[in-house]
Amino acid sequence: METVLIAGGSGTIGKYLSKKLIENGFKVNLLSRTNKSISGITTYLWNVENQYLDEKAIESADYIINLSGANIGEKKWSSKRKKEISDSRVDSNKLLFNQIEKQNKKVKAFISASAVGYYGMITSDKIFTENDLPANDFLGMVCNKWEESCNSFENYGIRTVKIRTGVVLNSGDGALSKMMLPIKMFVGSPLGTGNQFIPWIYIDDLCNIYLKAIMDEKMNGAFNAVAPEHIYNKNFTKLLAKILNKPLLLPNIPAFVLKIILGEMAKLVLEGSRISSKKIENMGFHFNYPTLNSALNQIILNK
Repeated sequence: METVLIAGGSGTIGKYLSKKLIENGFKVNLLSRTNKSISGITTYLWNVENQYLDEKAIESADYIINLSGANIGEKKWSSKRKKEISDSRVDSNKLLFNQIEKQNKKVKAFISASAVGYYGMITSDKIFTENDLPANDFLGMVCNKWEESCNSFENYGIRTVKIRTGVVLNSGDGALSKMMLPIKMFVGSPLGTGNQFIPWIYIDDLCNIYLKAIMDEKMNGAFNAVAPEHIYNKNFTKLLAKILNKPLLLPNIPAFVLKIILGEMAKLVLEGSRISSKKIENMGFHFNYPTLNSALNQIILNK
């Protein structure tokens, strides 16, 4: 039985992915800042700030997945918060590589989360592909540094995959629950012009991409993890309200209001471009939830 070590595995994606890996015959170990007990899973201590990692975690690993990183939408983007967002991603990869090199360990693959923020917080008709250069705005620079920190693994001879993830939809806490709340309270409406795209993916499809990244030795480099369907914020909001059976009574929320409330972070919801899923599909990946309607029906109505 092969072992997958997941860093940042205590969050929503990590929990879902752990379950899927176990169902597919893998043993799952987690890296955590606390030595908490999880049934069927071995947890090892690590501390990114102190650059500490229990060497037993690396010894037993056949594959490593790094999902760790400070939540970009949790707090306003002060200079301190921006540094936390960047450092938590880059330094965790550095810690993992340094420990691998120290122990002279060659895992079969290293898979790191990344984000479609790589292409920038902009709205355009261009469809971005993995061949496009990183944007020079905050998220573009963070994602570029994040991915560059993976190069050490590649140079060490380890197959390295970077998963540029869109907005992840799931039934628990997360982006979708935040979108649903105002609609349920009859105060939901599109944001800004509503003409920005939301590059999204259902959590099950995302975790299947990670599973494929482990099992498919041909997967190398960056892959966009977004559903094939491109959808505007206004159409996303209308469909969500329809499935929730709630009316949209208010006009669009003006951009300036969101900028006052959120500051620079408002760009997260006011901007969004189309992102291509062709590369992962050309690798033979099949989306079980290619349309927003199919994903929302599964999440909300369980059908």
